[in-house]
Amino acid sequence: MTANPPTRLVQLRERTRQVLDRYDETELRRQAHPDLSPLLWHVGHMFFVENFWLAEQVFGDTRVTDPWRTLYFPELCAKGERSARLPEPAAMRAWTEEVARVCDAYWARAAETDHPLLTDGYLLSFVRQHYAQHIETMRMAEAQIVRARPGNVSSPIEPRPLGDSFVAQAAGDVTLGTAGIDAYDNEQPAQSFHVEAFEMASRPVTNGQWLSFMADDGYASAALWDAAGWDWICAEAITHPEHWQHGDDGWQAQDLDGALGAGSDDPVHGIGWYEARAFARWARARLPREAEWETARRRDALPASETVWEWCDDAFAAYPGFTAFPYDEYSLPWFDGAHFVARGASRHTEPDVIRPGFRNFYPPTHRHVFAGLRLARDI
Repeated sequence: MTANPPTRLVQLRERTRQVLDRYDETELRRQAHPDLSPLLWHVGHMFFVENFWLAEQVFGDTRVTDPWRTLYFPELCAKGERSARLPEPAAMRAWTEEVARVCDAYWARAAETDHPLLTDGYLLSFVRQHYAQHIETMRMAEAQIVRARPGNVSSPIEPRPLGDSFVAQAAGDVTLGTAGIDAYDNEQPAQSFHVEAFEMASRPVTNGQWLSFMADDGYASAALWDAAGWDWICAEAITHPEHWQHGDDGWQAQDLDGALGAGSDDPVHGIGWYEARAFARWARARLPREAEWETARRRDALPASETVWEWCDDAFAAYPGFTAFPYDEYSLPWFDGAHFVARGASRHTEPDVIRPGFRNFYPPTHRHVFAGLRLARDI
């Protein structure tokens, strides 16, 4: 069982509200990227979801959720339609404070309530992780706001050779997945896998190494790309990571509060799965398979594994014995062959979702996420 101190939930709520102080109403309402919601929507959604699962699903109280469900359930309101329906920031803050008071009263009753969602503290862990994931998603939206501003770029990126050391991993049977209350349904059931011998790079690919790929016409060499990836970069005119720009002194990267790093030796991010696969071919390597990544992580063989999310080679798929819980829509719709796994964490990831078995997943064209790559090779 994982401890769930009530103070952590309070901290996550407050981290959520802090975004209201960092931006004016125009920026809070703006949809800064087609795949992201307005910051103001995320704030309301997180408090709504806590109340939905606790007050409505456990205690049958729909007073908070009834007026807002067609806005804060994502499937009932398209991203582009959310901004106009949101309250002003001051009203949002007051509403979240009231929702927190309602929820706190129910959390106080939870220990004496017999409901499957409350067993072993499951629901508190689930809610805590939901806040954590959306806080990182808000940071993605903030990064898009920063991108739209002039300046705020790194020193020019200098090319770097590959030259990475690789760490050999022996073949063997390993237990993968997550047991206990923290586990999302797609991490279960934990089970034994056999992995063949492989080796993993000692660090993620850097900005400087990515610049070397670009200088060697990596974005213009069709042989490096999956057919769908080549069609995509040609159609979208993709020639560099999303947050890079070319200035008088060369390529520079934008960063959010300096938290990810934009220097030549910092891990590259702002690249999609197709780009990661092309780079790996250029480097005469490949992306790690998901089981390999988790094996190396559990063996403490992945330094810097919490700097950027690391693309794996696998499509997001169910483990044998998968059962959707506590609702179908968290994982089941995305086992479609069109979403790919990213493992680890970024420097913007909250600790609540950092664990060896956690599985992130995105379409192969998503570049606004804080994802990079680490190389792997067969032995």
